[in-house]
Amino acid sequence: MAKKQAPKMTQESNGKMLRQPAEILFAEEIDELIKNDMHEKPTGWRMSPRAVLTYICGGNSGKLAITPKYVGNQRLVEIAISTLITDRALLLIGEPGTAKSWLSEHLAAAINGDSTKVVQGTAGTTEEQIRYTWNYAMLIASGPSDQALIKSPVYRAMEEGSLARFEEITRCASEVQDAMISLLSEKRLSLPELEKEIPAQKGFSVIATANTRDRGVNDMSAALKRRFNLVVLPSPASIETEIQIVTSRVEQLASNLDLQAEVPTEDAVEKVVTIFRELRSGQTLDGKNKVKSPSGVLSTAEAISLLANSMALAGNFGSGTITDEDIAAALQGSVVKDEEKDHVVWSEYLKNVMKKRGASWRPLFNACSDQNA
Repeated sequence: MAKKQAPKMTQESNGKMLRQPAEILFAEEIDELIKNDMHEKPTGWRMSPRAVLTYICGGNSGKLAITPKYVGNQRLVEIAISTLITDRALLLIGEPGTAKSWLSEHLAAAINGDSTKVVQGTAGTTEEQIRYTWNYAMLIASGPSDQALIKSPVYRAMEEGSLARFEEITRCASEVQDAMISLLSEKRLSLPELEKEIPAQKGFSVIATANTRDRGVNDMSAALKRRFNLVVLPSPASIETEIQIVTSRVEQLASNLDLQAEVPTEDAVEKVVTIFRELRSGQTLDGKNKVKSPSGVLSTAEAISLLANSMALAGNFGSGTITDEDIAAALQGSVVKDEEKDHVVWSEYLKNVMKKRGASWRPLFNACSDQNA
């Protein structure tokens, strides 16, 4: 079966996209890695596992520096890539904001050049969205036919021998999740209406993500779990690593979203990451003081979003340079999700921790106190 290529997009359409997929955003790096790749490529892959690792974790390809897409334990990335060479699917598990979706997208972009075959798991996701459905007007008029068939992302991935992504799989009802069992076991999709089966082509696999905060909502059955190789993505181990991740992603967002503001200073990033890590862990970084944690998820992704929001405020309603007032306004929205509980938590943190940190923290403390009044 001829392998389909990812859809071409013009430069004009690229510039109008609110969010470019990874294979477009990092097309130069992917092309350079493919050009210089001397290692053997698995069936259906555009580059070798070693080249995929370089793309994800950073390095060099020829004279081009490859930016790291995932900053963390390289061994976990190696396990994830190796899993996709086998006949087992990959399940990325972690706390919110641990780059599960980010890693999933970049793996698909590097391996297939197409990260857009995505099923988004929600409480409303149906089995048809995983398998296939019909154009009912054509179905009523002419009966079941290939023309009336609407293929799911998983169906297209099986047919083409590529990767499909299943985001937040535990948000789906258990009976919907279990529709994946036969697909991952038999590697065939049955279409009884057309009296045929679609065999998965070599290169087909699924990358699923699951949020540890959702365990118990619709936990995966043991039968489905056995079809996946699980890789747990931890939160950034050190504040230096988290600062590096936040700084890199904020710079990318600043470019992609035309935020019209200067990127935040190292000091601003460090303060935001410090606040998030302390509220998340329930203690100050030095371990000397306990603090209460708010109800919201103060993840690395949330810190990135907070700084992007601060840039939007500074660019549109300020001088273009992020101020403590801009950061304070974004912090208020991120920390105080439950007005009654989180307002008290945030007030205590400001009074007992931030206020005592000296002159360098005083402007941010004053701005946050004004916002939380």
